[in-house]
Amino acid sequence: MTVWKSPLRDGVVQAACAPATSTGAKRGEIKEMKGCGPNVKARKTMVMVLLAVVLAIATACGANNEGTNNGGTTNTGGNTNTDMNTGSNDGGNNADNAGENDGDMGDAESTLEKARAAGTINVGFANEEPYAYQTADGELTGEAVEIARVILNNLGIEEMNGQLTEFGGLIGGLKAERFDIITAGMFINPNRCSEVAFANPEYSIGEAIAVPAGNEMGIMSYADIAEKGAKVAVMTGAIEIEYLEAAGVTEDQMVIVPDQNAGISALQSGSADVFTATGPALQSRLDAAGDSNIERVADFEQPTNADGESARGYGAAAFRQADAEFVEAYNEELQKMKESGQLLEILQEFGFTEAELPGDMTAAELCG
Repeated sequence: MTVWKSPLRDGVVQAACAPATSTGAKRGEIKEMKGCGPNVKARKTMVMVLLAVVLAIATACGANNEGTNNGGTTNTGGNTNTDMNTGSNDGGNNADNAGENDGDMGDAESTLEKARAAGTINVGFANEEPYAYQTADGELTGEAVEIARVILNNLGIEEMNGQLTEFGGLIGGLKAERFDIITAGMFINPNRCSEVAFANPEYSIGEAIAVPAGNEMGIMSYADIAEKGAKVAVMTGAIEIEYLEAAGVTEDQMVIVPDQNAGISALQSGSADVFTATGPALQSRLDAAGDSNIERVADFEQPTNADGESARGYGAAAFRQADAEFVEAYNEELQKMKESGQLLEILQEFGFTEAELPGDMTAAELCG
């Protein structure tokens, strides 16, 4: 294609006026031609020719563009194609992808379904006898362990991968998905309910304290600990910390220990004047220690919480808050154990009595 170069300058069509070259031309005529002056006819003719050429080229280009655009190859047609692609992507591919994603989310297995399919589940237990502990031959057992084992088996989960940890690491481990369930000596209270989903309680118990034999300081309550400035050993993350604070015990008076055995050691070494824990837990550690230099306070006055209500605790297994289905299934099996008497049988194996049964109390009532 030959490209036509228009004699344009500064946006104005300029007539190319050439000087006459014939030898017969007059000097004045040459001058007139240089200035494109009085030869009006010649100017008109040239302008008309130029305009005709410009119009013809413009018409041809317009026809080409129009045909090309309508064909959808470039410019408008290309934009149309782009719009169609965008619409296709947004309305088609994205819709398909969204549908696939929604389907994937809808098909995502719950924690209970995954555990059933795998036949195993990770459960975190506080290393706290009689709730959960390891025997001399390496067997994991305890009140919470055996109750969980029965319920999970009834739910179709044959293998329980139990892991002992510090009490203070249970909730964090559950949230981090190291565990799918946590249990062992954990009381249900509103603060914990804001972080985890509790099953209904398995037992109900009170608090207890141990002191050096003879109880020379005369400590009979948490209030006595506060008034007498005694040092009290208490397990990290335990509900007893809340009860001690409600009784006026200061942070400086508390000796925080990782587990119950460390609490007994603190009492034996004189690092603490008192050790406190739930009744069954404290008694199990005293029995294991077999130390006549320390003793349980028989007439201990049960503490109250910050609202002045009874501090009697209700212990239960806990789940991630998204696992409502799992909690419901767990509660159904726990209720069957209560009604059959199997729950009491397991509790009694670990030093509990019928007085420690939870009755009809539910997690919903305790969470408030």
